[in-house]
Amino acid sequence: MPNESFNAFEEARRQLQDIIANAGLDDAVWNFLRDPMREYRFAIPVRMDDGRLQMFQGYRVQHNDARGPCAGGIRFHPQATLNTIRARAMWMTWKCAVINIPLGGANGCVICDPHNLSMNEQEQICKGYIRHMARNLGPTVDIPGPDIFTNAQHMLWMMDEYEAVSGGKYPGVITGKPIGMGGALGRIEAPGYGLVFTLREALKMQGLRPDKVTVSLQGFGTVGQHCARLLEQIGCRIICVACWNQHDQMAYSFRKNEGIYIKDLLSITNRFGEIEKNKAEDCGYEVLSDDAWLEQDVDILIPAAFENQITAANVDKIGLGVKIIAEGANGPTSPEADEIIKQRGIFLIPDCLANAGGIACSYFEQVQNNMNYYWEKDEVLGKLDVLLTSAFLAVTERAEKHKMYLRQMAQAVAVERVAQSCRDRGWLT
Repeated sequence: MPNESFNAFEEARRQLQDIIANAGLDDAVWNFLRDPMREYRFAIPVRMDDGRLQMFQGYRVQHNDARGPCAGGIRFHPQATLNTIRARAMWMTWKCAVINIPLGGANGCVICDPHNLSMNEQEQICKGYIRHMARNLGPTVDIPGPDIFTNAQHMLWMMDEYEAVSGGKYPGVITGKPIGMGGALGRIEAPGYGLVFTLREALKMQGLRPDKVTVSLQGFGTVGQHCARLLEQIGCRIICVACWNQHDQMAYSFRKNEGIYIKDLLSITNRFGEIEKNKAEDCGYEVLSDDAWLEQDVDILIPAAFENQITAANVDKIGLGVKIIAEGANGPTSPEADEIIKQRGIFLIPDCLANAGGIACSYFEQVQNNMNYYWEKDEVLGKLDVLLTSAFLAVTERAEKHKMYLRQMAQAVAVERVAQSCRDRGWLT
């Protein structure tokens, strides 16, 4: 599923150019926002369990902090690149702005494969990352959170190292921590639930009942699993789930036409969100090719895996009955594919709205850390519902008024807000 030849940063810049042209913004906005404000690159030495010293490459990119401290995930992935991190930092800037929270965009990574690392080795990577970045992170500077192949344990190791270096207690330095160590109830569910909150509103607009629709989903990590759980609860029938298998270096689609029971599927899924192919076959799943999830005759498609998954090469495979696409991943649709989806009249919920649940709940977690007062889970998820529903309805109303494609309007709202903050600070004159 990961596309090594795809340059996500070029695509993010091209999107920005189009936004600026469509919104009538001047060249100064392009010149100021096309590049990250700061980038960090460093090597992390780790003493491996077998005694070898191995070096791991780390990155952190802070795109823009005009609206508040930067925020964004840290992923562990063998195929991560600097350009991917640059793009995700830029996309995070727009995401924070479109849901109107006071944060800017950042992203980071370590190039490694946690499948092949012990917990001791992963802990050393986490703490080494923070030792390099401690002076350039903090509750008022840049607040990391979990991303692909990182979790609450990784975030706790990072917080612990930051506190050791700084000599104080700073739970707000990082989000996605374990409950009881400053983590927010509902944070794990938030990315998937946030997607369903926006999808629920889209179903209302399309006149569709949740218990009458079918779904095909790509990606079964944190976003995909919790999205699928909630979709099942509200009555949707999920018939296909696709995911990448790191061991096989291949992606598969797993289908049951009568509907997939998520609890059963989770029983054959490992901690990385990878479904075990042989066990799936034994359990009666039809195992298909990686793109088969696109071809299903369903009402809703949810790409919730990697960037650049719906492209000019496969967009024509999208089933004729598809009415809604909800982007659970960052940048899963190429501009060429996006244009074809638009022409087909498919209602697309763009990534900056559909997958904003994670950063929204990270913001809630930091607010609670700063207050040292913690909300109950229902309150957290209720606030998340209000925030994302309000943002979705505001953008869709404006898009209908101006006869604009929803992605274009969401991005225009975001860029306009960031540009205005830059002007107010005197950065753009």
